[in-house]
Amino acid sequence: MSHPGFDLTGRTAVVVGGTSGIGRAIAHGLAQAGADVVCTSRRAEEVDKTALEIEGLARRTARLTSDVSSRESIDKLLSDCVAAFGKIDILVNSAGRTKREPTVDQSEEDWNAILETNLTGTLRTCQAFGRHMIENGYGRIINIASLSTFVSLFEVAAYSASKAAVASLTKSLAIEWAKHGVNVNAIAPGVFRTALNTKLLDETPRGQEFLTRTPMGRFGNVEELAGAAVFLASDAASYVTGEVLVVDGGFLASGVNQ
Repeated sequence: MSHPGFDLTGRTAVVVGGTSGIGRAIAHGLAQAGADVVCTSRRAEEVDKTALEIEGLARRTARLTSDVSSRESIDKLLSDCVAAFGKIDILVNSAGRTKREPTVDQSEEDWNAILETNLTGTLRTCQAFGRHMIENGYGRIINIASLSTFVSLFEVAAYSASKAAVASLTKSLAIEWAKHGVNVNAIAPGVFRTALNTKLLDETPRGQEFLTRTPMGRFGNVEELAGAAVFLASDAASYVTGEVLVVDGGFLASGVNQ
């Protein structure tokens, strides 16, 4: 019998950036644990496809697009979700972007665009949904951090800066909202295989270095993030807030591996 603290039946989750990769895998995990799940992103066709998957798990959902660069869009997402479900209990922030280039050459436009999505976009959704959760006296927010929250990854300074800031924002919100029953945590994934990075992981020295640095000797499957998300979204984590939970196959513990 499963532990009742992990049961998300009766909870409603919104996964921003939930139609692909890490966000989609987390959305599936939350649905499998009993939650109704809204997977939202900018592309309507991807939203519809993921909604069908959630419905296939016998959970309720809604087909809603959103853009984290627009406060109006996020406010509408919240109001539409509340209209459909009455309340939102869980928010996952998985929208993100990156660009690799030497930092000395990076334009302010590219720098600002990456921080706009990864950091300010996370702030927007946390503010909108956080206010709703504070009013209800209950909430679970899960932000997506990164290995680069803690260590440098070559030629992705803007991404690394944004993800370090996401961890800091997570802790700030955690201490501000704890008294309101809203727990704010983050997951820092290691190197996970997705449709976008398979060629990089399998065919480049960078991918080989990632593998060498990972004691488990393999890349993660995105489904392996679901357990951490279900835990942080559940009542089993009722006393956990301000934490960055690393799921990385031992990467950050790695020094000399042989």
